Amino acid sequence: MLKRLSITIAALAIVIAGVFAFTNRNNDQDQAATDGKLRVVTTNSILEDMVHQVAGDKIELYSIVKRGVDPHEYDPQPKDVAATTKADLIFHNGLNLETGGSGWFKKLIKTSHKSWGDDVVAASDGVKAMHLTTNKDEEDPHAWLSIANGIQYVETITDALARKDKKNASYYRQRSAAYVAKLGDLHEQAKQKFADVPEKARVLVTSEGAFKYFGKAYDVQPTYIWEINTESQGTPEQMKRVLAAIESSDVKALFVETSVSPKSMEKVAKETGLPIKSKIFTDSLAQSGKTGDTYYTMMKWNLDKIHTGMIGR
Repeated sequence: MLKRLSITIAALAIVIAGVFAFTNRNNDQDQAATDGKLRVVTTNSILEDMVHQVAGDKIELYSIVKRGVDPHEYDPQPKDVAATTKADLIFHNGLNLETGGSGWFKKLIKTSHKSWGDDVVAASDGVKAMHLTTNKDEEDPHAWLSIANGIQYVETITDALARKDKKNASYYRQRSAAYVAKLGDLHEQAKQKFADVPEKARVLVTSEGAFKYFGKAYDVQPTYIWEINTESQGTPEQMKRVLAAIESSDVKALFVETSVSPKSMEKVAKETGLPIKSKIFTDSLAQSGKTGDTYYTMMKWNLDKIHTGMIGR
């Protein structure tokens, strides 16, 4: 009898230990849920920073496309699928940035069983889209390069966070208001930034045609080698077109984006004798700790470097 009792107690102890281990494992996996934090995923580093500026440490934040990587074409990794599946809220740019080309983001959302418009929000909602010159039916995705549009992104992000996480809504709105005011000041400065540049010199030469929204907002004329990163890059026809645009203007400097190869722009520099003045930001922020590692400092860097190049300093 005593022996059977000992065996029963030992078996019970094993079961209890197993349940305890299982519970701890699940608690570790679902820590974000148990500590009450909203799980948020963004598709790129620019949106990641905007969300962080609004939400602070009230959320668990994960960005899919890492800094320095082109978000136009991306191959999601298993950890991206896992994070998106667990997410309460997913922000993407929209305007055909992640859904153009191979449509990697659409496939990711289908795989993770998320709902468009509820779980999945386009930060660009409310922005008036511009279109590609080579395809009038395709939207240009680079709306954030106008700070006024960036402010609209922030307001869309804030509304979605407040809707999903009502207990922290006032916190999000307070931080958002301060951030929007800071961005608004920079936008007003930017509108006057290029007034001292002669019109024929107010031409912005880049590799990708990402600066249409920037050009419209700040009264500069963008020209480029190729229009969008998913196209062929640096073809003879593209090179001929950009060289003709430079010849008919008073361009003093060239610029190359941080997320593209400089080879094509180096050819333009060799053909024209113009210097590549600076690297500028388009589709990605700088690495953490470097200048341009936030949306605000990215835009300030671009404005300062482009202005300096245009006046020939």
